[in-house]
Amino acid sequence: MDDFQSAYQEEKEHLNRTLAAIEAELKRLQAVPVYTGSDYTEQVLESGREAARRGLAQSVQEPYFGRLDFEEKNGTRMPLYIGKNGVAGEGDKPAVIDWRAPVASLFYSFTGGDSASYEAPEGLIEGLVYLKRNVLIRRQILERVVDTYNREGGGPAVSDEFLLYRLGENKDNRLRDIVSTIQAEQDQIIRAARNTALIIQGVAGSGKTTVALHRLAYLLYQYKEQIAAERMVIFAPNRMFIDYISDVLPELGVGDIQQNTFSDWAAGVLGLDVVPADGPEELGKWFDQPGAGRVVDELLPGRYKGSLAFRDLLEAAVQRLEQHSLPEEDFSPWEGAVLKQKVIRQWFDEEYKPYPLALRKERTLARIHRWIEMALKKSPSAAALKDRKKKAAQREKAYAKKWPDLSAAAVYKALFGAQKLSGELQQELDGLAAAIPEPILKQTRSDLKKNNIREEDLAGLLYVYAILEEIRGGQRFDHVVIDEAQDFSPLQVAVLDKFVKGHSFTILGDLSQGIHYYRGIRRWEEMQALFAPGETAYFALTRSYRSTMEIITFANEILKRGVGADLLAVPVFRSAEPVRVLNIDRSARVERIAAALERVMQGPYRTAALLTRTLQEAEELHKELAAMGQELNLIDGRSSQYAGGLSVLPAYLSKGLEFDAVIVTDVDADHYGGQDAKLLYVACTRALHELWLLSSGELPGYVAADDPEIALTVWPD
Repeated sequence: MDDFQSAYQEEKEHLNRTLAAIEAELKRLQAVPVYTGSDYTEQVLESGREAARRGLAQSVQEPYFGRLDFEEKNGTRMPLYIGKNGVAGEGDKPAVIDWRAPVASLFYSFTGGDSASYEAPEGLIEGLVYLKRNVLIRRQILERVVDTYNREGGGPAVSDEFLLYRLGENKDNRLRDIVSTIQAEQDQIIRAARNTALIIQGVAGSGKTTVALHRLAYLLYQYKEQIAAERMVIFAPNRMFIDYISDVLPELGVGDIQQNTFSDWAAGVLGLDVVPADGPEELGKWFDQPGAGRVVDELLPGRYKGSLAFRDLLEAAVQRLEQHSLPEEDFSPWEGAVLKQKVIRQWFDEEYKPYPLALRKERTLARIHRWIEMALKKSPSAAALKDRKKKAAQREKAYAKKWPDLSAAAVYKALFGAQKLSGELQQELDGLAAAIPEPILKQTRSDLKKNNIREEDLAGLLYVYAILEEIRGGQRFDHVVIDEAQDFSPLQVAVLDKFVKGHSFTILGDLSQGIHYYRGIRRWEEMQALFAPGETAYFALTRSYRSTMEIITFANEILKRGVGADLLAVPVFRSAEPVRVLNIDRSARVERIAAALERVMQGPYRTAALLTRTLQEAEELHKELAAMGQELNLIDGRSSQYAGGLSVLPAYLSKGLEFDAVIVTDVDADHYGGQDAKLLYVACTRALHELWLLSSGELPGYVAADDPEIALTVWPD
């Protein structure tokens, strides 16, 4: 106790000194008039002052979260305080070190041992860590001091006490940063090189989304001269998830990063007024019937249209287009003037070869127009000039119409036979289309004739666009994050690779949560095949920080028995309530669900969710509970915001979210057959502290109700 009191008092005094210095510097900067003039040097200085004001304003509430006492080889021991923002100190010694700085990596990577090292711009720095201390400060108040390593103490090498304390906190309606509890394996991903396509397989609750967001903040710090926040993007599964993660980057002092869904972004690039989406109606056809999706992969439109085989077909179609774009005839603007086809072909095939096909067409036609203008200058008289101008305008227009329409929509429609191009070209496209499975070909042709573009068509359309059109600087990204990437197709990533510099990706997901079996991937090799071996790196995050040991153990059994997965979550040692699998009378279903919810919310929880199998069941349950006076939010996929509190939603819309407590309804073989083990796994792993499964029938065979720790229990009266 004496050691703790001494450490606490030491940190309290240091906090008071640090706060006084921060407040004094913030006051000084606020007293400097804001420069609004046009002098560039002064604008740069003002930008720096404003960034410092923002950083200090944030730091004054929670200046740091960790302390590391480090002694460089042949150096002296120094206490280093680490926070979300760097704060200058006296001389060249910082008062607070930014968590993204090289030396700060020691705070995350050090897990014990006789030596420690980190990579600095000047090379490898080696030394000894004497103390690793977590400090919890909220609103300038020191709440907790925990030594997770003390070389001169007698405790364990590295303690998880502080991590367990933070994991035990209750949830609200936003994802929060983990900058104070980043683990060594997470830090390795965050600090990975920029021009690499990182592929991260992370079990449920491994923090992969948060790690990706911290990686963005790190890249902006490390490569500040080469990348910009507004040219980075996060692709999230839906708009509600974007709202859920929206606070993390501002908490890290990073703004202006784009956050979007692939559908919204692709529709914007293509200029579509209506954004196709897997809305409730579209998702319903797959999820409202248990066991849906038992169709051969090649016959699933989303799987086929997202495949690399379809990409190759699109490239072949554009190649045929290139071969047949140029009209096979000379051009004559008026009698006696001829521009030979071989000259036009030389322009098109050689001089403009480096440009995309649509731009080659545009430049070739512009070159013909300039040739006409030069030829007109040789007219013998004003009357001849007038006559030639008229004929040239008509013939130039007619000649341009002989070129095929090189818009992405026209080419895509022509491939499926929904629009016809010139004879020989269309015959070749029809020949290519013979490789498309007939049911998909017919349905897509019918849709495209009605201008009905489905979400599954967006990647193909955009891929054609990226080949045909010039991708402008404002359309290019410095870095792309893809969340829930197991639901992305290889073609979607191939499209994005055309819009990002240097294959700079963070691709993260969990194959065990691949519930959208009508699209997405089955193996990460499908993504890795897009890149050369040296362009990718693969990481597996297996530790789950979200749920208790009881919940993770139960969910792992679902994966082992129902999916046959071998990559299982390793829980952090945090124990709580056992998982409850309760048999309830069907006739009293709603009353029992209401009673379960009431019991759960007697605890200290802020958020809880009722997860149903289908959207219709969620709507009905919401209505019935509302009639009983229960206030719940219905999440139906239409909202762009997650309100927290009590929610009822179908399990497939819960992916990416987490709740203090989860009650899964109707866990029986009819609702969750063998094909739906992944869906039940997703539902169970949304719970942080408490999980209930309610059943009115026979349990699915893969549910571990035979485990003596999780015995099937009749609802207690």
